[in-house]
Amino acid sequence: MVRDDSKRSFTGPLSGLKVIEIGSIGPGPFCAMLLADLGADVIRVDRATGSGLVGPNGDFRTELLHRGRRSLAVDLKHPDGAAVVLSLVADADVLIEGFRPGVAERLGIGPDDCAQRNPRLIYGRMTGFGQDGPLAQHVGHDINYVALSGALSLIGRQGQPPTPPLSLIGDFGGGGMLLALGVLSALFERQRSGLGHVVDASMVEGAALLATPFFGFAQTGVWGERGTNIVDSGAPYYDAYETADGKWLAVGAMEPHFYADLVALLELPDDLPDQNDRSQWRQMKKIFADAVRGRTLTEWLDAAEGLTPCIAPVLDVDEAPLHPHHVARGAFIDVDGLVQPAPAPRFSRTAATVDRRPPMPGEHTAEILTDWGIDPDRSAEWLRSGAVREAVADI
Repeated sequence: MVRDDSKRSFTGPLSGLKVIEIGSIGPGPFCAMLLADLGADVIRVDRATGSGLVGPNGDFRTELLHRGRRSLAVDLKHPDGAAVVLSLVADADVLIEGFRPGVAERLGIGPDDCAQRNPRLIYGRMTGFGQDGPLAQHVGHDINYVALSGALSLIGRQGQPPTPPLSLIGDFGGGGMLLALGVLSALFERQRSGLGHVVDASMVEGAALLATPFFGFAQTGVWGERGTNIVDSGAPYYDAYETADGKWLAVGAMEPHFYADLVALLELPDDLPDQNDRSQWRQMKKIFADAVRGRTLTEWLDAAEGLTPCIAPVLDVDEAPLHPHHVARGAFIDVDGLVQPAPAPRFSRTAATVDRRPPMPGEHTAEILTDWGIDPDRSAEWLRSGAVREAVADI
């Protein structure tokens, strides 16, 4: 599906919302992506020089976290750099930044600077450790924040080191998703007060929040060491097992009636230990693994028809978009030949869409300044002086 990048049709529930994203990595872009998916007009402020990507991907055109928005290249260290951003702030609803505490203030685009231009602005701040506290100025990445939150200690198999859960818990769930919730909550409150908010989102605190029930379990004696519990690979009925063809079957039959169907599907003996006899789980896992290894993945899925054993194939990222359920739901989309998850959740009247490929830094500079009502003479001067650039080549 190739889309026309010249104009954007805002159809989602956030249509009409104007967002400035100060370019960063990880959680900030994920938050901005969510808002853009849902219809907001998100302007990504990229660096005018040295706009390289951090991480495994070096191609801006395939950086899916940047989808759905336009890019304005600004030199924030230029004498007019802050003025460019503040001119946009005057007409914006939201600004998102991911600097260490104090950096935005030094650049002249901190909350107070922005509030002087627009007292209704929602100012979203994304950091690892929060805006204050003894670690506020420390650097880190997802694994560090998840470790400090307590969540990482819970993830992994028994007797093995904690397993980094990709960047899902710190960057995206506890970071970008939580910041998006905070921004939308502040927008709701603004309807009553007429005033802006500063939203302080910390990945450490967000990761801990995601682990809330497990903090409760650990304090009430129902949670054991890592890898010995129901949903952390300890239980034989909640794990992934290799099939005869080298693929993997995920089972999650916690409830007794689902467990009974799983036992029937696997044709296990009637004299199995009790489902929740933890002293027998290690032995039972071997029985389950040996049984699953007896058929191919397709054979297991076919045999499960009519039963409720709570099983699913472990799909690779190139397999998932082709699954019949995802195809029927349109759960994945193709934008310029790049398959990616579709916006979620679904809305009955205002469909969320992705209608822009990830931009190159500065690709829309002149267009944005015009669309956001910046005086043409002022825009031209910024371009001449280097405060903004139309396209960034040195990436």
